[in-house]
Amino acid sequence: MPRNENVFLSATAAVTSAATAAAAWRRRAASRLVHRARRWAQNAGAVTAERPGLLHFGRIGPGTRLAHPLGTVFGERWIQLGDYCIIGEQVTLTVGLMPTDALPDGDAGSGFGPDPVLRLGDGVVLGRGSHVVALAPITLGEKVYCGPYVYLTSINHSYDDIGRPIGEQWPRTAPVEIGAGSWLGAGCVILPGARLGRNVVVAAGAVVRGEVPDFAVVAGAPARIVRRWDERTANWQPPLRTPAPVPFPAEAAPEQLLDTGELEQQA
Repeated sequence: MPRNENVFLSATAAVTSAATAAAAWRRRAASRLVHRARRWAQNAGAVTAERPGLLHFGRIGPGTRLAHPLGTVFGERWIQLGDYCIIGEQVTLTVGLMPTDALPDGDAGSGFGPDPVLRLGDGVVLGRGSHVVALAPITLGEKVYCGPYVYLTSINHSYDDIGRPIGEQWPRTAPVEIGAGSWLGAGCVILPGARLGRNVVVAAGAVVRGEVPDFAVVAGAPARIVRRWDERTANWQPPLRTPAPVPFPAEAAPEQLLDTGELEQQA
């Protein structure tokens, strides 16, 4: 091969390599820019007591944060959020059937009265994509933890009149109460009239209606009790299949906890 052709091919390869490197750098720079912009939007768009944005909740407790982007939120004057609640992205919080500014003239939603309709106690966690839809009162006690895509509602469709579309029939409503310390698994549905006691576990995908006693585990659709605490034997019935986790000692130093985390990652 002539020397000039070798020089040409070498120069072409160098230019191609430089162009590829430049393109890769631009992609990395664009990626960093997009992620920084998204992080900025998440921080700027989050709703707190100090930065409520355009929302006018009945109350937002200190330390409570609604992540950005928000889901559908309306009727917030009848919504009270306790202290240090965590509301994930795309969570819907609504009171009523539609925003008050979409109601007929002269109807500002006064039918709800002055009292809150949707109450979240201190330390409540609502996972990403969850929906809480209230027409009758919904109350979540302190430290109720909800996984992602949980659906809680105090309103349900009626189908009594077979001559009318179901969506045009006035719905049924009933209050919902979730006891303090309960855990609602991913994708579960809590229907109108449900009353859950303290420290109730709702399995993922369960559909719950009616009353559930304290310290019970429910699963299925419709949900039924699959395990509960027996005060007489001071044990779970049926017994737990795995031993209780051993907590870290209270006197453990932060450095020890970090070392433990590294060991778990290596295992």
